[in-house]
Amino acid sequence: MPESPIRIRAATADDAAAILDLIRGLAEYERLLHEVTATEADLRRTLFGETPGAEVRLVELEGRPEPVAFALFFHTYSTFLGCRGLYLEDLFVQPAHRGLGIGRRLLEHLAALAIERDCGRLEWTVLDWNEPALRFYRRLGAVPMDAWTVQRVEGEALRALAGR
Repeated sequence: MPESPIRIRAATADDAAAILDLIRGLAEYERLLHEVTATEADLRRTLFGETPGAEVRLVELEGRPEPVAFALFFHTYSTFLGCRGLYLEDLFVQPAHRGLGIGRRLLEHLAALAIERDCGRLEWTVLDWNEPALRFYRRLGAVPMDAWTVQRVEGEALRALAGR
């Protein structure tokens, strides 16, 4: 069987610039580029330092020097299930490379990792206006968690809550 032109691999610290480019591409697509403050140094420290906060998988296409997609994920824990889960923070495929099955392959890869690591679930959030993504996720069997809403404390509110 011929080798697939789509290759998924674990990112390394040497990939920080490529990861940041993909993060910026995602942020631009989500109309949130103005919120990206991460630097290559931040990514090297937080993803590949002493205590990595998440993992990244990169997708390379045969004949292309730079990755064309990424998934960033980390472990969660479900008290109800009594086991870990995988939380997909970001998944992005460059627009020019959509429709090739890359997103599906990434999610299949993460699902396999979740099973290998004895996780009880794989979950993520998606912007409510992102209809193409919502349709794609439904085709894969994902179900919305309509009764739940995301809560966030950041910036000044985070510092105030911490008493700082």
